[in-house]
Amino acid sequence: MIGLISATAAGAAARDRLAAAWPDRTRVYDGPVKDAVRSAFAECEQLVCFLATGAVVRLIAPLLGAKATDPGVVCVDEGGRFAVSLVGGHGGGANELAREVGALLAAQPVVTTATDSVGLPGLDTLGLPVEGAVAAVSRALLDGEPVALHAESAWPLPPLPLAEEGAFAVRLTDRAVEPAANEVLVRPPSLVVGVGASRGAPVDEVLGLVGTALREAGLSPRSIAELATVDAKSGEPGLVEAAARLGVPLVTYSAEELAGVQVPHPSDAPLAAVGTPSVAEAAALARGGELLVPKRKSERADGRPAMATCAVVRRPARGRLAVVGLGPGARDLLTPRARAELRRAAVLVGLDQYVDQIRDLLRPGTRILESGLGAEEERARTAVAEARAGHAVALIGSGDAGVYAMASPALAEASDDIDVIGVPGVTAALAAGAVLGAPLGHDHVSISLSDLHTPWEVIERRVRAAAEADIVVTFYNPRSRGRDWQLPKALAILAGHREPTTPVGVVRNASRPDESSRVTTLAALDPAWVDMMTVVTVGNTATRNVAGRMVTPRGYRWQQNGQEEGR
Repeated sequence: MIGLISATAAGAAARDRLAAAWPDRTRVYDGPVKDAVRSAFAECEQLVCFLATGAVVRLIAPLLGAKATDPGVVCVDEGGRFAVSLVGGHGGGANELAREVGALLAAQPVVTTATDSVGLPGLDTLGLPVEGAVAAVSRALLDGEPVALHAESAWPLPPLPLAEEGAFAVRLTDRAVEPAANEVLVRPPSLVVGVGASRGAPVDEVLGLVGTALREAGLSPRSIAELATVDAKSGEPGLVEAAARLGVPLVTYSAEELAGVQVPHPSDAPLAAVGTPSVAEAAALARGGELLVPKRKSERADGRPAMATCAVVRRPARGRLAVVGLGPGARDLLTPRARAELRRAAVLVGLDQYVDQIRDLLRPGTRILESGLGAEEERARTAVAEARAGHAVALIGSGDAGVYAMASPALAEASDDIDVIGVPGVTAALAAGAVLGAPLGHDHVSISLSDLHTPWEVIERRVRAAAEADIVVTFYNPRSRGRDWQLPKALAILAGHREPTTPVGVVRNASRPDESSRVTTLAALDPAWVDMMTVVTVGNTATRNVAGRMVTPRGYRWQQNGQEEGR
């Protein structure tokens, strides 16, 4: 919960805007400011104070406890010009909150955390537990000193300027080891603990068993990703509470799924009880991995039969592939989600000219793999291979990566051994449509006229179908030096079903500084105006030229006054 505190009418107005935008995330604290800050500090994970930073410093100073537990505090000035991350930039999430508040209130976020200021991800913001000399190693990274990465297993980390050797180190490990001097341990969520339990098994018995198994195997409990069991035990209180105390999900599988998992120690007892010869081992191995701790039973001090079993598996690292659409080229049409994925990626794969568009957004340490035109399949294979190696990868394409871009070849290459995230982008058709007016106001279709990958016979059949169905058509890849006859052929097909006066929009380099556009007609369009940087949109029989703009009505009837029926 985010506590909101203000002292003036102007502050209250901005406060109320946040409260209205985030009704489920915020709580307004009224009354004397000192009392409101004290209450919010004790009750909320974060605070936004519409007060001077000096005043907030004096108010929270007596309340500060520990960096790991204090709430994040953001200050917004009286004029609403700045959102200042004051306390808890990383641990309390104040840096990100300042950015969110700034975006909503049109205020400039002010973040002074050293790593954020230079574009480095903080070691305590990796989303993974960390131990050791975080401050010292962070300073070494900031000072450009060599910091070695010792990865005992591959895991998708954000970009960090790490070396093979150095006086400082980051060690990625799930083993129960103590950090050395000038070393940070990063704990990947690599361990799956399969658990079985008799009805009424006490939570302390379950946790004691898990703790003993990990300790004797030399494994860190901070690397537990999940507890796993059979569906029949999904509501078993001891298992539910154990997962809650460990801070991990309780994942369940059907008895049929678990019965199909090969395990070293099947048993008749669980087969009779829940329908599978193994619960702990099978649940731990359900998604693959290396069995580190075979099934073992709990030991009870009173000598009574064990009520819990567990097994531990190290699951294979799953790389992360984000397929990112960059939009039509304008920086302000690059989505916030795309920006976030670009900054998260340790490896960037893309066409050289697209890489140049966003190179300045990448974090230091990002490895860039770029290539020229015509290497789409090679880029897709490279991106998938890097993800399979356990990296966080971004594969970029223009517009929306799923529209005539990189998503299709990448997903055709990928299998279920990596996580794939699609990041939508503004397409060329949408960018051109916004320039032209509203040509896509009703049913529309996009067709690429490039026959490099698709036989012309197929393209022609699709153009003819769109013509006969009276659908607005946007042509991608309409004309190049080596392909100059396809566009006239496609336009001739449309002309067989539409009037010569049908509006046609031609937009080149939509949203870019050298953007140009014109609205003409099907009869007057000169193909010489068109190249590969151009999008051509042909209206349907209802599309009209209204004040120089293409407009396709939402309804099927166009009233004489030029307004859509039923508006």
